[in-house]
Amino acid sequence: MSSTFFGLNIAYTGLLASNAALNTTSNNIANVQTEGYSRQQVTQQAASALKVFQTYGCAGAGVETLAIERVRDEFYDFRYWSNNAKVGEYGQKQYYMQQIEAYFDDNGKNAGFKTVFDQMMITGLQAWMNNPDDVATKQQFIGFAGSLAEYFNGVAGNMQKVQKDANQEIKLKIDEINSIAGEIATLDKQINTIELSGTPANELRDRRELLIDQLSQIVDTEVQEIPIIDKNMPDRETGANRYIVKIAGGQTLVDGNDYKSLECVARKDFEKVNQSDIDGLYDVYWGDGQKFNLYSGAMGGELKGLVDLRDGNNGESFAGQVTGVGSVTTNGVTQSTVTIDVNKHYLTDLNKCNLSDQGGVIKLGNQEFYYDSWTYSVSYDNNGEPNYSYTFTISGPEKNGTKTVIGGMEGKTATIGTSINYQGVPYYMAQMNEWVRTFSQKFNDIITSGYSGTEQGIKMFTASMPTDDKQYNLPDDKRYDTESYEAYLERVKALEAGGMSTADAMEAAKLTVSVGMNNVTEDSYFMMTALNVDILTALELDPSRLANKKELGDGVEQNDLLEDIKDLASDKGTMSFRGSSASEFLQCILSDIALNARRAETFYQSFSDIAYTVDTQRNSISGVDEDEEAINLVKFQNGYNLACKMIQTLSEVYDRLILQTGV
Repeated sequence: MSSTFFGLNIAYTGLLASNAALNTTSNNIANVQTEGYSRQQVTQQAASALKVFQTYGCAGAGVETLAIERVRDEFYDFRYWSNNAKVGEYGQKQYYMQQIEAYFDDNGKNAGFKTVFDQMMITGLQAWMNNPDDVATKQQFIGFAGSLAEYFNGVAGNMQKVQKDANQEIKLKIDEINSIAGEIATLDKQINTIELSGTPANELRDRRELLIDQLSQIVDTEVQEIPIIDKNMPDRETGANRYIVKIAGGQTLVDGNDYKSLECVARKDFEKVNQSDIDGLYDVYWGDGQKFNLYSGAMGGELKGLVDLRDGNNGESFAGQVTGVGSVTTNGVTQSTVTIDVNKHYLTDLNKCNLSDQGGVIKLGNQEFYYDSWTYSVSYDNNGEPNYSYTFTISGPEKNGTKTVIGGMEGKTATIGTSINYQGVPYYMAQMNEWVRTFSQKFNDIITSGYSGTEQGIKMFTASMPTDDKQYNLPDDKRYDTESYEAYLERVKALEAGGMSTADAMEAAKLTVSVGMNNVTEDSYFMMTALNVDILTALELDPSRLANKKELGDGVEQNDLLEDIKDLASDKGTMSFRGSSASEFLQCILSDIALNARRAETFYQSFSDIAYTVDTQRNSISGVDEDEEAINLVKFQNGYNLACKMIQTLSEVYDRLILQTGV
């Protein structure tokens, strides 16, 4: 039979259970405003009944308090983390696209493109047409043209500031990832230490999942928790778990107590990808020296938004096919060369090209090499079809080490940079460069074909060199945009007439433009960018040299040349930019910017709403509800009071049994 004092023990278990429930309720109420805290509840079950060998079989033994556990649904956590990466990505894109939109906007408060362009091509040109040989009106027109150049200089400078800000924020986000990864690894060790004893580490788990909330907004995050098995006793639960955190499309960041750190390394000036990139853009590496893939298609979060803004080229990266391997000797030093045929429209037209002019890194097949310079060439086949190619001069062992370019690479794919299908800073810089180069070429062609008085007209637009306060000459023999099959054939025939074989003449007649390091940079229009476009100093010093007539014998008041300049603004046959006229540049660019800004805003709002909905659902399960806890407080208090009453009642029974019953 059961003990005389069995009832007192049962009441005692009830007292302990109610006390644990009250303490848990108190803890919930205290953390009602604590971020990331999960509501806790006491898990109880009836104690194992005792076999008392009576007719009724077994007697209840009270209640057992098994654990104090978190109330949490992992399904909503995973949904929240997955969606949070989109919130972070589009939040960054929205912020920066609004800045870019403000830089290009022409709202009357700031002198934008339309205002400055109209001042030059309407106000200034009309005054000049009325007094074509007047030095004052020519000087005024040159001033308006200078304002146009300054406008592009300023916008390009602002775009580089955006790129610099995005680059610095990438470093901050990498530092945040390192900090979070280190704390998660520390928490993993603490959690396993506690849970090996069988006690749930509720608060530590809450802290860890709060860190995952933060990490998932910076970069896409996957989490996996695997129970650790005792190999000697596979059926035994050790209580420990292996917690794995992966980011950026499956790259392991944390594995149990260990984590990998990331490091930002600034690119050197000869590692630039785009001509318009600022110096010191960061590449990211793991602590062991392996490159972290910033351009993974599966990556998300704020890091993806920043990388897209900083490096987005609208998918217009360098790509071609290797057609030849050779060598070149300069100042007694022999270097390997690689010739690559291209057919992308943004590579066949150097006005659209944004390839680095300071050297960089080219990938041939699956090997990467540094290159010092490159040469753009145009030739024609026997059918008169143009062939466009780039020849890269590969750097020596001081950069490439023991890696060498060998024969047999013909047919392999060659790439520079990564194709990023987003219109980021490099895309908008390339668009501005294309317009500036095309407009300057067309304008210079017009005024150099005419006369001012008895003097031949000179160029107006040029570009400032990065050093020495000099300007590029931009000679016509490096005008790749005016190359024709007929001109090519004439050069071939002239070379053949001089005794050169047909094959050698065809090779020598190719139009080439050399760009890069080691003093091979030539004065081609490729060197003109929105950042350095300028007015020719000689024309600023002597405005009278600005041509206004087509024929030398015409009077000084002739202005027929100015009619061609007037057509340049509105006639797509004279100058075309993306199928539009020169004056519609801003319309083309703003349509891209507005579309990207609205898209970022729409997606950010949509994913923010989803995040709010998921978090609300998650909090409905895990969050602390004051009303619910108030009800629990009353319920557990009553349970505690009843357990106390039971003990008091049994105490009176035992008092009567022991003290007042004769033995």
